[in-house]
Amino acid sequence: MRKIPIIAKILGSLLCVTILSGCWDQKETEELAYVTVVGLDKDEENENMVKVTYVIANPEVGSLAEGGGGGGEPPLETISFSASDFITSRSLANTVISKEITYDVLRNIMVSEDFARDKDFIRWMYDITKEMEIRRDINLFVTKEDPSAFVQNNQPKMDTGPHKYYELIFNRGQDTGTIPPSEVGQFFRITEADADLFLGIYGTTEKSDNYKRDRDPDQFMAGELNYEGQTNTTQFAGSAVFKEGKMIDTLTIEETRLSYLLSTTMKQPEALLVALPDPFHEEYEVATKIYREKDIQINVNLKRDKPSIHATVPIKMSILTNHGMTNLAKYRDNREKLKKAFEETLNKEFEEFIKKTQEEYGSEPFGWSLAARKKFRTIPEFEEFDWMKTYPEMDVSIDTQIDLENFGRQTDLPKMKEVRD
Repeated sequence: MRKIPIIAKILGSLLCVTILSGCWDQKETEELAYVTVVGLDKDEENENMVKVTYVIANPEVGSLAEGGGGGGEPPLETISFSASDFITSRSLANTVISKEITYDVLRNIMVSEDFARDKDFIRWMYDITKEMEIRRDINLFVTKEDPSAFVQNNQPKMDTGPHKYYELIFNRGQDTGTIPPSEVGQFFRITEADADLFLGIYGTTEKSDNYKRDRDPDQFMAGELNYEGQTNTTQFAGSAVFKEGKMIDTLTIEETRLSYLLSTTMKQPEALLVALPDPFHEEYEVATKIYREKDIQINVNLKRDKPSIHATVPIKMSILTNHGMTNLAKYRDNREKLKKAFEETLNKEFEEFIKKTQEEYGSEPFGWSLAARKKFRTIPEFEEFDWMKTYPEMDVSIDTQIDLENFGRQTDLPKMKEVRD
């Protein structure tokens, strides 16, 4: 049998690789229109249509800026129109947009609050599961106004690239606990499990008149922060509450942070900066930095006639301000009084919020149903238990356990009389 020379084998292999790795289906960057944000809203004239808004990023602007050049091109392009869905809407957009629409870099889905509260909202959302280009880890956020109006009014002063702006503001909001993590994949998982609530990011470009100076600074949501200056009017703060795939309410920043601390599923923020009443001086508040280092401990008792939940919340705390000038580092009794007062304050806030979830929502956004599910041998048994029906009647108790870490850089404080004299 005649042997094939080794050089012929190599050349044949290289020829096959060349043929099989053809680039006939490749697209150049300048041929594609990269949609970074899709907005969805009701079509007021036709209930079987949806109003689609595209925010299309210009990838050449960033590359030119990095190279020290500038083409004078805008960083983004926007378009809004009605379509039967936002999948086939790409073809319609090409009657105006010259480049091929792609969802390859899509990272955000925004929906109007009016649309999110619609009973048929979930039908439109499931279009996302059909499109191969759309990832499940993209953000879902709710806007108080029409997405097309939101896009027009949202004018970041420093982060002109839309993809970078949303990435930075959402990451920072989750690091500080002012907005919740809000991935589309989690929205579907919670909706299909039919037990817990889903929290979405809430934002607006409209200023609200609900701001009151005598109110707790953390008891506000997007649009209610009163500020002055030359900056973007857009605010992302608080949460949109979804039950069974439909928006039912909104949460303030404080309630969103309480949800973090009570959650068994949310990734914890780096640190929450929270002002708490000073137990030594009623006229002052103490700024604290708190975070949850360990997992919350959930004890579910289903053997009683009335099922119960006991949650232990471990919190690390640092003291950042001390306007009352109370010496905390030197006197143990002062530290114990402060610790006990803060635990009582947080316990009360937790209990009031949990009561709200039981009486108004009939479920919770903490992932507690997962702890209860472990008590059942099979999923059908848990489904028969019906968490949404049982949770509102359960006895819930909270035990906050605070560990005081430090009292600031300078722990010893002078007496006010000494300073003034």
